[in-house]
Amino acid sequence: MSELYQHIVEWTLWALIAFSIITWTLIVIKGVQHFTLSRQNRRFTKTFWSAADLHAAASFEKYVGATARVAAAGFQTLRNADASAATDLEHSWDRQDLLERHLRQQIQKERRSLENGLAILASIGNTAPFVGLFGTVFGIIQALTQITATKSASIEVVAGPIGEALIATGIGIAVAVPSVLAYNFFLRRVKLIAADLDDFATDFISLVQKSGFRIKASAPVVKAAQVQPVVREGKSELNKPDNGKEVFA
Repeated sequence: MSELYQHIVEWTLWALIAFSIITWTLIVIKGVQHFTLSRQNRRFTKTFWSAADLHAAASFEKYVGATARVAAAGFQTLRNADASAATDLEHSWDRQDLLERHLRQQIQKERRSLENGLAILASIGNTAPFVGLFGTVFGIIQALTQITATKSASIEVVAGPIGEALIATGIGIAVAVPSVLAYNFFLRRVKLIAADLDDFATDFISLVQKSGFRIKASAPVVKAAQVQPVVREGKSELNKPDNGKEVFA
């Protein structure tokens, strides 16, 4: 029975080590994600507000980031509203309501993406101390079992099990603290980014409202028509250009 208690304590320690590895992996991944996203948002926002007009800003398709995706969702919504007739429920909304709806949906997508992994950090932060205490309990049980078997409470008998029990408690706390701190930090970052996206969406709606919730369609590239002479019954005739009218020499 004492060996079983010993194995339980060891499994508890290995579980806490696994929790610690997961925690620090998520901290590194989320840190890189937030750093990259903040840089992308600053770059796009600076370029967006320096654009000559709304039509020029609609052509910034090379930029990435949460703010860029929100803007792209807004421009695409307006393009779809111009190209589609209101014959179904999807396009039966008012243009402003339709735009606000799609911007809100895109912001929620960005927020869910940023919140990925935070539930794991919160779970580890809440459970790691109790896992450590679980190992502590069985460490103490093991010490009491050895005292009963040897009929001696000397320090040599109880030092090993009690020491392992205390180590399990310490590791549980050491795993929980970084998890809780990282969870609070990244949750705060998510709220700040979501607030910035809400502000950008509000400004975007105000800008589009000035143009009647419409953006100019991209002008097609017009190529010069190749004019070739055609001889018909003794007279020279030019081919028909794109406007469909005949031009005779």
